[in-house]
Amino acid sequence: MNARPISGASAVGRRGRKGKGWALISGALVLTLAACGGGGGGKDAGASGDGKASSTQQGKQQSTAAVTIAPKSGATGVDTSGALKVDVAQGKLTEVTVKDAKGTQVDGTLTGGGTSWTPSVHLAAATKYTVHAVAKDSEGREAAEDSTFTTLTPKNTFLGYFTPEDGSTVGVGMPFSVNFTRGITNPKAVEKAIRITTQPAVDVEGHWFGNDRLDFRPEQYWKEGTKVTVDLNLDGVEGRSGVYGEQHKTIKFTIGRNQVSIVDAKKHTMKITQDGKVIKTLPVTTGKPGYDTWNGQMVISEKLTVTRMNGETVGYGGEYDIKDVPHAMRLTTSGTFIHGNYWGGDAFGNYNASHGCVGLEDVRGGYDGSVPAAWFFNHSIIGDVVVVQHSNDRTVDPANGLNGWNMSWADWTK
Repeated sequence: MNARPISGASAVGRRGRKGKGWALISGALVLTLAACGGGGGGKDAGASGDGKASSTQQGKQQSTAAVTIAPKSGATGVDTSGALKVDVAQGKLTEVTVKDAKGTQVDGTLTGGGTSWTPSVHLAAATKYTVHAVAKDSEGREAAEDSTFTTLTPKNTFLGYFTPEDGSTVGVGMPFSVNFTRGITNPKAVEKAIRITTQPAVDVEGHWFGNDRLDFRPEQYWKEGTKVTVDLNLDGVEGRSGVYGEQHKTIKFTIGRNQVSIVDAKKHTMKITQDGKVIKTLPVTTGKPGYDTWNGQMVISEKLTVTRMNGETVGYGGEYDIKDVPHAMRLTTSGTFIHGNYWGGDAFGNYNASHGCVGLEDVRGGYDGSVPAAWFFNHSIIGDVVVVQHSNDRTVDPANGLNGWNMSWADWTK
């Protein structure tokens, strides 16, 4: 009943005749109500003749479902993983809603036949969350519980520097690669926090190179036109003890036309293919004896219209220092490029003369757009693949550049 009760106590507390009068009236009301509540057995009686509660009263009984939320309401400094859990005894959860201050909802999973709920992902750091949980008992009666808590503010953090850039169009060999500013000792948590979806759908798996780099790729080269979306949700991930991620970004990129170029170190040629068809053959020079070019599949990771190449930067001492090197594209972290060469004389198509790079005929500074190096530079994009064959050196290390394609799928997914 929701009617306002008559407050006899306050009336009795007053002094004077009016107070006594109200007390008498109040007593009369009590007597009257007692008489109305007697067990007369009529159809409007509050209880049946055998003393059992009516069906109306049974419907108002409290639910036996008992909902509990951890952490307790008002808690601060809550860990971002493993702390949040909703349970119910003598019932099943029918609704669990967890939101941050911006209204972003946290996905979760029901277990134990609907008796327990945990988040599917980690929580963000330094964030206030609200929890609303509803459960039903075996009679269908609902019980609800609400809570608020705030996650910890980390003292030590890490970031992930990624490639390719958001909004870019890249070649079919381009992995999604993340380099972390701190060594990761909890790789499963970090890998779980990076979700990749594609259109059309394709299985994409991650592989760790050491403890500070994680690359993702499909089993084969990307299909032309594939749209890739990366949810880089590192905020709140404990990458190592006491060190938490502090970024949450969405990166989207598109796979362009299928271009793979094949360098034959013995024939001193490079065949450029698109969709498997040769569209052009160019004369090249590769690494001379003792400085042979790596074999294997290498991905273009950087394009420089003009640069300077100094042997000291790649462990060759003062053997060379060449200025104004045109149309340079990086193939390995260690310093292998495919680039324009204006000092090679008649080496192109005839013999190998470089310190390990693949060279194409060019002019100093790259001002002539008609030379082979300029043509190749203008027809290449980040993520294109350059395959070197028949060199006297070994296959390039998969970790040296974005060159995980030199690893079998079985090894990649270990």
